[in-house]
Amino acid sequence: MNPAERAARAVDHLQQRHRPVAFVVGVVKKFGDDRGSMLVALLTYYGFMSLFPLLLVATTILGFIGNRSLVNNVIGETLRQFPVYGDQLGRDAAHPLHGNSFALALGLLGLIYGSLGIAQAGQHAMAEVWNVPGVRRPGFFPRLVRALVLFATVGLGMAAGAGASVLVLRAGNPNVVRVLLLLAQLLLNVGLAIGVFRILTPKDIPTGDLVLGAILAAIGYTALLNLGTALVQHQLRHAQAVYGQFGFVLGLIGWIYLVAELTMYSAEVNVVRVRRLWPRSIVQPPLTDADRRVLHDIARQEERRPEQRVGVGFDPDPVAEATDDAEHPRR
Repeated sequence: MNPAERAARAVDHLQQRHRPVAFVVGVVKKFGDDRGSMLVALLTYYGFMSLFPLLLVATTILGFIGNRSLVNNVIGETLRQFPVYGDQLGRDAAHPLHGNSFALALGLLGLIYGSLGIAQAGQHAMAEVWNVPGVRRPGFFPRLVRALVLFATVGLGMAAGAGASVLVLRAGNPNVVRVLLLLAQLLLNVGLAIGVFRILTPKDIPTGDLVLGAILAAIGYTALLNLGTALVQHQLRHAQAVYGQFGFVLGLIGWIYLVAELTMYSAEVNVVRVRRLWPRSIVQPPLTDADRRVLHDIARQEERRPEQRVGVGFDPDPVAEATDDAEHPRR
């Protein structure tokens, strides 16, 4: 064993003996095992491609209400929940569609269908995180229904957040307003995150197993909204001045990527906690029991047919065998 490997194994043994560190390592390892970076990139792509059609649909529907002050308040406060140049989004994107009612209805249905990519990608990501076998994943029409329910849930949640912001901002003391607004925002985000996790995750997973990760996602998202907004806008203000709309697009993609990565890590926390997937080994072999369970689940998720069975086996531990041979040489 060379010095570098000896040092790595010492660090590995140290992290396995400390539960909080082992849990964090387990989450990071599970994220890598599930190809989390690819899932985050997929969510970012579909999130960006779905954002503007959904805003156009929401703006058009609110335009039929006819109450201009309500439309302005809801749209304005909702767009402010997109910290990267929310005001510019409001100026450039919030223009309702007009025209023949039948053609408009078909256009709106087309926009909604075109926006389903983010919901489909989210359902796929959650199934991958929980290593649900392909044979047990929902089919096209159940996924379509879930996608529509997701859009309704997120829309109501964002509208509720916008309404709460309007009410709180009309209150008195600015310091009290900030605290009330933050608490209201956090509570609404927690409820919304639990709903989103429940809708996207296959029904085989109990709702109670999703709560911790949803709460962490809501706390992180609220922190990003309130702490990261000023930093992101400051860093991108000069980029937009130099690169124009390219700076705006890059900023929006970066924001969606942060939210997607936060969501995926929060989902991994749920899986690692429920299935006790720690401690994990950094240097292999040997494999820990958690390593074996993860590899077993990854293999089993490839089952595509009810009559298909995937078996998983492991060879004997070569490190243990080498140690045993050294201590008890064969004659």
